[in-house]
Amino acid sequence: MNLNLKINEKKHAEIGGIDCNDIASEFGTPLYVIDEERIRDNYNRVYNAFSKNYKNFKIFYACKANTNLAVMRILESEGSSIDAVSTGEVYTALKSGFTSDRILFTGNNVRDDEMDYVHNSNVRINVDSISQLKRLAKIINPDGYKISFRVNPNVGAGHHKHCITGGPMSKFGIMEEEAVEVYKLAIDLGFKPVGMHSHIGSGILNPEPFKLATEAMMKIAGNVFENTDVDFEFLDFGGGLGIPYKPEEPILDIENFAKEITSIYKGKLDEYGMGKPDLYIEPGRYIVGDASYLLTRVNTVKQSYRKFIGVDSGFNTLLRPSMYESYHHIVVANKANEKAVENVDVAGNVCESGDLFARDRPLPKIDEGDLIAILNSGAYAFSMSSQYNSRPRVAEVLVNDGGAELIREKETYEDLYTKQIVPKRLLKD
Repeated sequence: MNLNLKINEKKHAEIGGIDCNDIASEFGTPLYVIDEERIRDNYNRVYNAFSKNYKNFKIFYACKANTNLAVMRILESEGSSIDAVSTGEVYTALKSGFTSDRILFTGNNVRDDEMDYVHNSNVRINVDSISQLKRLAKIINPDGYKISFRVNPNVGAGHHKHCITGGPMSKFGIMEEEAVEVYKLAIDLGFKPVGMHSHIGSGILNPEPFKLATEAMMKIAGNVFENTDVDFEFLDFGGGLGIPYKPEEPILDIENFAKEITSIYKGKLDEYGMGKPDLYIEPGRYIVGDASYLLTRVNTVKQSYRKFIGVDSGFNTLLRPSMYESYHHIVVANKANEKAVENVDVAGNVCESGDLFARDRPLPKIDEGDLIAILNSGAYAFSMSSQYNSRPRVAEVLVNDGGAELIREKETYEDLYTKQIVPKRLLKD
């Protein structure tokens, strides 16, 4: 749980030294508020933990978690690289100031024109399948072109079944038993394979699956190294580092985690005589998840068959509770010091029965007009938001050193239709 939400002398919650009520009054609700200092702290915590154990280490921020340009600029300034899973994310990273050599494109079921765009952007391509490899060889001149492959180490983990990206049920990567032949095929086609990548899942707090995946991928990499002419420049173990969403959940011990993973890595490099290729990881949620909050205003207190607290946002703004049944901790920002007195359902304003932020949540007595802060809303929150129910997407604000800056304007009704075209025959005279 994010312990960065402090309570001031007014008994109000504050973010980055600013009273949540003041932020909501200035910018309106619903509103995403991002804490710049927290992003920088999270990034450096991971970087320092790994780099002191293995010097050739790089972070590739999984930007699908949050692609706000200000967030991307913060991480660019810290020295991060980018894990991009779409051409749109490649475009966003380049627009944010990342040079092409600091971007790795890992798509799946990729179109030919997308690979052409990535290649023309001088961004490295991490290949997901034999199909993609063969099509890429027809699109570009493969002579000496550096690529890497995503492998499936047959290890999967995650906080929800939809977030497990390794193992026999996963659509991602090439199988262990075909890895050597795939790398040989790439060489035969003229490519120069220089890397290997895997990713087992998302939102993981237990380091054991990572350790198993590291062992498994190093076995695959060692087998490829011993049976082909591949000289690895990097090995990328993906992301998935979790954050605690519930108060009772443990915090991932990143120091111990980094020590254990790098120990396995260095041991296997020595075992196979692979030299010292770069070690990459791709955290997304860990860096931005607990750095953002959704502020939403209570507009309805309704005693029906249950007691509902109705707010001015819905799953069009924060989808995770409805999609993944995810828990997000809730604080009544203007009553942050008050104790819970009743269990209530916190409901959104979307016309769907599943539009709930919480069921039977213990909270203080809530009145209409109160301000709700939904914590840990920085990852897969705004990035998964939509205009469902024809509701414009909300604004985003960045707080830093006691100041607040608008970094995304709230959409207008006109924005709902800017790309739509009505045929002239349907228009009235």
